[in-house]
Amino acid sequence: MFSPSQADVRRFFCSVYSKWHQAEPMEAIESLAQLWMAEHPEFHPALSDVDAALRDMEQPDPAGSNPFLHLSMHLTISEQCSIDQPAGIRQAVELLVARRDSLHDAHHEVMECLGEMLWESQRSGRPPDGHAYLERVRARATRD
Repeated sequence: MFSPSQADVRRFFCSVYSKWHQAEPMEAIESLAQLWMAEHPEFHPALSDVDAALRDMEQPDPAGSNPFLHLSMHLTISEQCSIDQPAGIRQAVELLVARRDSLHDAHHEVMECLGEMLWESQRSGRPPDGHAYLERVRARATRD
């Protein structure tokens, strides 16, 4: 399993941002990251300066936002859907997309479920509960 460091993640996204703006060729994962970056112009200043991104790693953002975590979660959800892991996540997200009429909005709702799963795992010291995560996404996709 690939476990990049926080610095690796920041370098990756800053590199993709640079490639995008210099019209350089990208690998598939970079192209996907660029599509999510395009959805979040408010993150562009943070992505445009890798040195500042690395320097600011330990400084909490007073606004509480972390563009690198946010974009990582978009990529995670995209990957989960592409391989349907946990089994059923693709359909649940597709239902949520149809309900919200927006892939982007649906991803943001799924992020809340993903964040809850990770928080509960860290708090309990147990592995992430993919079943509970999937059920949360399904509930959002089917509720009024």
